[in-house]
Amino acid sequence: MRCLITGASGFVGGHIAEALTRRGWPVAAIVRPVSDAAFLEKLGVTILRGQISDASLVGKAVQETDAVIHCAAKVGDWGPVEEYRAANVDSLRVLLDACKGQPITRFVHMSSLGVYPMRHHHGSDETYRLPRKHWDGYSQSKVEAEQLVLKYYRDFGVPVVALRPGFVYGPRDRTVMHKLIQGLRDGKVRYPGGGHGAMNTIFVRNLVDAVLLALENQKAIGQVYNLTDGEYVSKRRFCETVADAFGIPHPTRTPPFWLAYVVTWWFEKRARMRGDKDPPKFNFPRLKFFGYSLDFSIDKARRELGYQPRVNFKDAMAETMAWYKQEMKA
Repeated sequence: MRCLITGASGFVGGHIAEALTRRGWPVAAIVRPVSDAAFLEKLGVTILRGQISDASLVGKAVQETDAVIHCAAKVGDWGPVEEYRAANVDSLRVLLDACKGQPITRFVHMSSLGVYPMRHHHGSDETYRLPRKHWDGYSQSKVEAEQLVLKYYRDFGVPVVALRPGFVYGPRDRTVMHKLIQGLRDGKVRYPGGGHGAMNTIFVRNLVDAVLLALENQKAIGQVYNLTDGEYVSKRRFCETVADAFGIPHPTRTPPFWLAYVVTWWFEKRARMRGDKDPPKFNFPRLKFFGYSLDFSIDKARRELGYQPRVNFKDAMAETMAWYKQEMKA
């Protein structure tokens, strides 16, 4: 199967490209002119330099592929919703337009569990109604993007599948985990409400397995799937596992959740009134990460895709922390 990947120079997209080339499948990737594609070139991936918003480039790329895996996205916890919408919705529309009428077998869209409302979740599944308006630009744009791909399935027959992974961790992530490690070292990590709520973790290789299943399973077309590691991992367990790997003392501050919410609301309101370009010290995406319980059902993915997370949390974190230790020595 000839596959086209967007966002392949990133963490998740790179792991997907690696898995596909191991299978011997031809892989092409649309890569921004400024992105480092050395890893992809070593894999033998065909590099197409340009932007997803370039209809001419995308149109030619889609004509030479059997399946599209869309991982590219603007991520972050602050900034105007218009910027996230331009990157995550408008560019996606260009890609979907190019797929209309083409004989592709699958369009795998990487959505996010961030599409769910900001509240405690205890086994929420895909039937849960998504909010029309989110607090942050990233989550808002991901809801709109997911709705767009499903519209192209209904209206134009594009064979889409939307995958909603939780917090993806693993070797070669050079963004979130680095910040968490530094936050633990600086003593800035807090557990609003006690830290016993669930993290929606998914090891990157478990996510890759789900992508492969979505590419090959006809039942997946037109469907949406929640994806996690399938085991309950609390905020405390996750952060303390990272801390133990680096000999860092465990976080001890556990402010009441109501207080954390009020403080976060005030910091965000002040930052928005001032038009701050950088996120405030306390913001709602971070409160969601450390404070809200994020437990989501993956029963549908198990039942329809045959998804069974192969790597458990303990082994996945051991591998991940070993990679970070080596990376920080380099």
